[in-house]
Amino acid sequence: MVARARPYLNRVLIDVHAHFLHDRTPRADWRERNASRLRAGERIGITVHVASILGSWGLTSPIYFSSPSDTTHGNDRMLALQCEHPDRIRGYVAVNPNFTGHALAEIARCMNAGMIGVKLAAARRADDPLLDPICRLAAERGAPVLHHIWQGRRREWPGQDASNGAELATLARRHPDVSFILAHIGGGGDWLDTLHVVRDVGNVYVDLSGSGVDGGMLETCVAAVGAPRLLWGCDLTLDTGWAKLRYLEHLLPPGDLELIRWQNAVRIFPPGAFPAD
Repeated sequence: MVARARPYLNRVLIDVHAHFLHDRTPRADWRERNASRLRAGERIGITVHVASILGSWGLTSPIYFSSPSDTTHGNDRMLALQCEHPDRIRGYVAVNPNFTGHALAEIARCMNAGMIGVKLAAARRADDPLLDPICRLAAERGAPVLHHIWQGRRREWPGQDASNGAELATLARRHPDVSFILAHIGGGGDWLDTLHVVRDVGNVYVDLSGSGVDGGMLETCVAAVGAPRLLWGCDLTLDTGWAKLRYLEHLLPPGDLELIRWQNAVRIFPPGAFPAD
């Protein structure tokens, strides 16, 4: 029996939301986990993983409130991974906006060294004015900002200052020249609420990653913001990213599918960010 060719292989596929580990994180098997992500990505057909490292992942400072030294070390390791895998990995510079001077210096340092975007997690609400200097620098650099979002936040969460879609929309309206990536629409919470509040904010792009694979989610994302504002990604769970990719192959015409697989990412990241440019 001859195996049928799988249509999702041998084509450009950019994962806009990936993570890696390093030697100063809680997991002793960090090397194996990094290698397994690359192996799984190869099987799925991922061309480039656009990734960040969040400080020490909680080992020596809180995940979402990483210290300047932990932030710098995480970014250093991300740069090293990008150098080790120049055709497969690109980096976001992760910053903690509570340390404004350090954050701005890290963005300049890491983008000068080849990183292509900015990662904001949950150290300050997205609508806080403290984020404005970071966004102004991102605009100058032509870099998108990937912002951690809890979909339709209804309460406070311990250990983080979690943002919702409405707060990111407020920030995006203040900085219309920046492309904002709304993280993991499938990452938990009320994604319908999120889609409602960002529908008309054209510089907010919805990242399809996260472990949630609710019925109707992908159809509603397409209806709310259209294929030109959707980005494919996995976050921590590559299996659910793969499942969404396979579903999109049946849901969308080829042109819209290519927008989500890679063309939208190439458009919002700096010129020359990817081997496919």
